[in-house]
Amino acid sequence: MKAKILTRSAVAAAVAVALSAGYVAGHNNVPAPQVIAPAQAAMMPAEAAAKTGIPDFSGLVETYGPAVVNISAKHVVKQTSNRRGPNQLPMDPDDPFYQFFKRFGGMPGFGGGDGDPRADRPSEGLGSGFVVSSDGYILTNAHVVDNANVVTVKLTDKREYRAKVIGADKQSDVAVLKIDAKDLPTVKIGDPNGSKVGQWVVAIGSPYGFDNTVTSGIISAKSRALPNENYTPFIQTDVPVNPGNSGGPLFNLQGEVIGINSMIYSQTGGFQGLSFAIPINEAIKVKDALIKTGHVDRGRLGVTVQGMNQTLANSFGMKSPQGALVSSVEPGGPAAKGGLQPGDVITALNGVPVTDSTSLPSQVASLSPGTSAKVTVWRDKGAKDLSVTIGALKDAKTASANTGGDDGASAQDARLGVAVRPLTPEEKQNDSLSRGLLVQQSNGAAANAGIQPGDVILAVNGQPVTSVQQLKSMVQRAGDSIALLIQRDDAQIFVPVDLG
Repeated sequence: MKAKILTRSAVAAAVAVALSAGYVAGHNNVPAPQVIAPAQAAMMPAEAAAKTGIPDFSGLVETYGPAVVNISAKHVVKQTSNRRGPNQLPMDPDDPFYQFFKRFGGMPGFGGGDGDPRADRPSEGLGSGFVVSSDGYILTNAHVVDNANVVTVKLTDKREYRAKVIGADKQSDVAVLKIDAKDLPTVKIGDPNGSKVGQWVVAIGSPYGFDNTVTSGIISAKSRALPNENYTPFIQTDVPVNPGNSGGPLFNLQGEVIGINSMIYSQTGGFQGLSFAIPINEAIKVKDALIKTGHVDRGRLGVTVQGMNQTLANSFGMKSPQGALVSSVEPGGPAAKGGLQPGDVITALNGVPVTDSTSLPSQVASLSPGTSAKVTVWRDKGAKDLSVTIGALKDAKTASANTGGDDGASAQDARLGVAVRPLTPEEKQNDSLSRGLLVQQSNGAAANAGIQPGDVILAVNGQPVTSVQQLKSMVQRAGDSIALLIQRDDAQIFVPVDLG
């Protein structure tokens, strides 16, 4: 079974396609195909919409289709081995497609001809974009033009322009291009916050290089968080989006752009019902920053968070599993200086509710570094407001927390189901920990929750653990569930344990 992957939908391709269509009538009373007169054809969209409720997108496409452009990005690809990269076609000579692409060219590592496929060769990536100002500013995806030597923009009237990359922001996957043209057709920018799940949306782009292809569907979900894409609350749709659609606009029925089509979730590299678009309000912020300064400043809190569930909520005395649970705090970071602690549940940022852990990164990133933010946390079964000076995001990694502690005797807790001992001085030094209890055996409730030998228990229900006796006392006083903060390898996570 092939693994499901998130695939950027730009295509670096020269695609050979065989198209055929036919119909045979006459046997078994199969009706002959009906010929529709032009006058009848003109009436059908309106009639179909009235009878079925399916909207007619032709007016939208006629009005705003000319503002959608085809983007060609040429690269010089240095091939040093036959290893397959995440976005490359096979370089294995035994692969059945090897000779095909070697002959026809257009793919990374295949410039055409019979030369060495590992030599430096040009490749051409295809994508989409759309004009946002009549003087030539264009929005697309950063991965469409990433490391491109030459970027060419083709309009629907066949005019072509050499484009300048004003800036590209990989965190949001938004890039801004500029062409030397005037009085260009432009799109109308909408508000994605006003859109609803289930509403119709339309995509225009160049899948597989087929210019100005129109597809439609509905919004499947909003504010969708994706792996390694922590700072963008994606719009999920079932609009057919394929390689080459990257950077194209996502329209609502009012003809307003509410997103930039960015990636697909696929087993094959083609559309399988899951497409994701960058909300246009997020993209416009990035565009303005790139045009003004050439880069994007994002806020940083300096915490690692995880999602809440009902068991964790019960452990912290919360009625419902809302908010983002802080599993570690970067020493000396903005959150630490503001008083945040592991075990805090962040429920609001500047008065805006934090619904879950996936929404917090984008909320923090939207804040300007150096500004003061009110962080509302749930701690000790009550709400508490903290003031944090937002830092500047330089990378996505955060450090593990370091807090003090002391040793105790080795023992086993029957209710929890673990055998633990204090860390040795060597273990504390190697793991940069000054406290914690090493799990030697795990069974019963702990094993059911996923606690493993080698885990280090750091806290119970947000309270630091400094000795074996303290752990036993905490477990005895606990109700039907507790939340253990553990360190496993280089990560800290809260694990809910049902004590039954």
